[in-house]
Amino acid sequence: MNTLNEMFNISSDAEITIECNPDDINSEKIKFWKTNKINRVSLGIQSFDDSDLKLMNRSHNSQQALLSLDLIKKNFENYSIDLMYGIPNSSFDQWKKNLEILTRNNIPHLSTYALTVEPKTALKKLIENKKIDKISESNQRIQYDYTFKNLSALGYINYEFSSYSKPGYECQNNLGYWDRKKYFGFGPSAHSFDGKKRKWNISNNQLFQESIKNKQLPQKSEELVDKDIYNEIIMIGLRRSTGINIDKLKGMFNEKYINHFLREISPKIKQGILVKKVNKIHTSENYKFMTDGIASDLFITD
Repeated sequence: MNTLNEMFNISSDAEITIECNPDDINSEKIKFWKTNKINRVSLGIQSFDDSDLKLMNRSHNSQQALLSLDLIKKNFENYSIDLMYGIPNSSFDQWKKNLEILTRNNIPHLSTYALTVEPKTALKKLIENKKIDKISESNQRIQYDYTFKNLSALGYINYEFSSYSKPGYECQNNLGYWDRKKYFGFGPSAHSFDGKKRKWNISNNQLFQESIKNKQLPQKSEELVDKDIYNEIIMIGLRRSTGINIDKLKGMFNEKYINHFLREISPKIKQGILVKKVNKIHTSENYKFMTDGIASDLFITD
């Protein structure tokens, strides 16, 4: 942080977030974070249920989750909790209890993610060996719909598919990504974006350090063409509460893209899948869980 402040003119009211897990947290670390002007914490709790945490191979337990939440609440006004839903062998009642704990604590920001099974993981092997149930998309949808309706009724804004916040607590970092603002990333695996080109540093820590010692920045890059930018805007737009701004789209792309967009959204509006509000296109509430699939239908692939 000292180096960043020396090299850049950082705003005095900048939102500075640290991501951590419940087993990372203690009073001394929090004091150190605040000394370094960190003013927002993103806490990866994932679940307050021990059976869920064991299944996901998390290193903390439910008691640590509650204690870490209490410490964060006492020291930060602005913070976020991550939760996973649709966990195999986990019931709808368990998910409701997770949300009840959060709403009881009046959490300012919440990110909810559907559990996905990655290849070559312990979870994948357990499912293949029929030690646990397969992930049920229908159960995930039920839990998502309940979350959306319950949190909306409590005053949370579902400003992006997976993100809920009290007014004024939207994550500025995420908004920057979604608004396609430029950003720098430092360190192994970090990504940067200059408006047209994405760059990412190699993920191997040792190779990264060796390259830096040799005064080389080990990174790869990708130049985005119009098709990439268009598809990105469609995906992000449908996931956000702000929707896809048709006028903005027309100002960015030629007739080929606009005609494709208008042609593809027309039947979906008639079917009630998409909704047009003040020249903006949104996913209708009944189809929110299917947002990514709907967005892919609108993509340009050739």
